[in-house]
Amino acid sequence: MKKVIILLLLFSLLTQTYSQRKVQRETTPSRPQTSGEFSGGLGMSWFDGKPYYLLNISPEIAFGKIGVGLDVNLRIGVNDGKIRKEDWNEPYDFLRAIRYVRYGLKGDPFYARLGALDYARLGHGTIVYYYKNNASYDDRKVGLEFDVDFGKFGFESVVGDLKRIGVWGLRGYVRPLKFTPAGDIPIIGNLELGATYATDLDKNALAHYDPVKREIVRDWDRPDIVGFDIGLPIIRSKIFGWDIYFDYVKFLNYGSGIAYGSNFEFRGLGILNIGAKIERRNFGDQFLPSYFNYFYEIERFNLRDTVNATSKLQELRNAKKTAGTYGELIFTILGQLQIVGSYQQLDAIPESGTLHLDLELPQVLPTIVFDAGYDRRNIKDFGDVFRLDERSLLYAEVGYKPIKYIVISMLYQWTFKPTRVGDKTKYEVQKRIEPRVSFVFPFGGK
Repeated sequence: MKKVIILLLLFSLLTQTYSQRKVQRETTPSRPQTSGEFSGGLGMSWFDGKPYYLLNISPEIAFGKIGVGLDVNLRIGVNDGKIRKEDWNEPYDFLRAIRYVRYGLKGDPFYARLGALDYARLGHGTIVYYYKNNASYDDRKVGLEFDVDFGKFGFESVVGDLKRIGVWGLRGYVRPLKFTPAGDIPIIGNLELGATYATDLDKNALAHYDPVKREIVRDWDRPDIVGFDIGLPIIRSKIFGWDIYFDYVKFLNYGSGIAYGSNFEFRGLGILNIGAKIERRNFGDQFLPSYFNYFYEIERFNLRDTVNATSKLQELRNAKKTAGTYGELIFTILGQLQIVGSYQQLDAIPESGTLHLDLELPQVLPTIVFDAGYDRRNIKDFGDVFRLDERSLLYAEVGYKPIKYIVISMLYQWTFKPTRVGDKTKYEVQKRIEPRVSFVFPFGGK
């Protein structure tokens, strides 16, 4: 068996793309074109200390506004020669091999994406923001984003899992002055009013541990959320963009809160692009902002041991009245180096820091490949920012290109593995390590 694997390694330096975790950052093409890459690789994977030989095929292709990405992984145990069963133990796994199919990009008049949702959002993000349906490698889901903007009105939507409908949300909006001659007035003519409804139909969204009954029960009210927002673009030009907004959000059976802020964009002729967001948040009791976020699929309900559990709904019910600030910065240099950072801190809760970092360095240094992402919640102080534990998600890949189409790299991922305990799910830290030799062959383009 090992000889066969070695022959395969020598015969086919197939793929690996770097988009298994990161946000898709394709730019909308100015004219129809075909581009993409056929990539793949052979290497090794370690899941919780157990080694596997890895064969990966992950091509991506874009034709005009249409994009398709696959992520097919075949892992064979070094010790037993068997295929890793968690990758292919149900029919749904074969559908998950299609990483995504999309039309357009978020913000286009028509946008649709089926498959992995990396950082989905609705509106200004007070309810659904940076939601990921694939925070756990072994619990990847097939979700849907679907947005249409008709000019005078439109909608945005997200469904986290088409197999068993869990998280889903819908935002409709209207630009009322566009129905009148006032719609041609600068600034005020683009006034936008929106309304959002989002919930989680997964039964575990109601789960919590009852210390009296000493068991897991599901008898709390569902986290049904409604929101109303108003947005006003102040500047819209090729170089500058600036808008202000106000959101009111209400959990139907819990608390309410408001958020108001501003978005700013600077597009510096392809040399330096800057995006910034600053938002002030004021919450009543039993309220959490951006309830459906990048940690939600793990936070929804986590059975830590046989008698204890934590849940997002429990956190919501215990939340106290407070206020806080959220900030976000995005830098893009020469269309290549991109740095994304965001942070939230609540005024009266020291252990409330939430951090998101993303760094991509694809072609700034011709022979170096670097891509990393990091998320952490419940940060206590500066010394607590970069610790890896149950409050962290991490992805990092460092590589070297000895020749144009070959990449030698090392991937490290800190994520969570779902384990079924009866009808309950327990999430445990999962460390994924993969040294790779990859072949990346781009094609098409202008």
